[in-house]
Amino acid sequence: MCELDQLSEMGGVSRRKFNTIGALAAFAAASVPINAAVAADGLTEAMVKFPAPGGTMDAFFVHPAKGKHPAVIMWPDIASLRDAFKAMARRLAGAGYSVIVPNPFYKDAPAPQFADFDAFRKDNGFQKVGPWMAHNTPEAVADMSKAVVAWLDKQSSVDTRKGVGVQGYCMSGTWTVRTAAAVPGRVKAAAGFHPGNGWGGDGPDTPLKLFSQSRATHLLALAQNDDKQQPTIKDQIKAAADAAGRAATVEVYHADHGWTVADSPVYNKDEAERAWSNLLALYSKAL
Repeated sequence: MCELDQLSEMGGVSRRKFNTIGALAAFAAASVPINAAVAADGLTEAMVKFPAPGGTMDAFFVHPAKGKHPAVIMWPDIASLRDAFKAMARRLAGAGYSVIVPNPFYKDAPAPQFADFDAFRKDNGFQKVGPWMAHNTPEAVADMSKAVVAWLDKQSSVDTRKGVGVQGYCMSGTWTVRTAAAVPGRVKAAAGFHPGNGWGGDGPDTPLKLFSQSRATHLLALAQNDDKQQPTIKDQIKAAADAAGRAATVEVYHADHGWTVADSPVYNKDEAERAWSNLLALYSKAL
């Protein structure tokens, strides 16, 4: 996940710069061909709520207006569910998926907790999120993953004949492995972007040891500065996946931690688009 030293290295992002970044992201989404039927019929979206362990989960749900489509869980980064992730969810839905962005901190506060990543940085984000993060133990992440999949499978827009995809960013990059292990009968593709720390440990529920419980194809996209800090982790991830017999692409991108999210100060359009293309290729093949 993001660390304090990573935040200081990111530098600042002004409101004007954020708006420019958002416009670029929207242009990039519009320039990518989408499912023709979806383009004709449009999307349906809403904030939803449903029972989950320890409370009521709130989430953003968007899907093509007609038909049934593979479901995808988009776990947000440490600044949680906000406009940047809604934009990504809409883009993915436009490619023909039923996409949910859960609020990972639903037990403590409804989304949005922060308007954007700059607000997280300026509003004592780490101090606020710290106690919330403590509630998201490995067991809790597994349990809420099961609750999200169960809710998705009841939705008329979800094709339950197809596998579920899951993608995560920053703190939730390793959650993709946890989700795939928690619901192996449904999750068939898992993609973690700049996952950072949280891989190791001696317990049986560390992500490196959970590949054996997964039936998904995995995509792990690491940031170059995370790789510099932990130069052996990419090899450990690949070795763990290989030992478990799981197909996994593990790659270090030429961008820093947070590069795929449009409201991040280190957003890198070229590498973000490359990661997005690889994501779509994964889902097209595995779901």
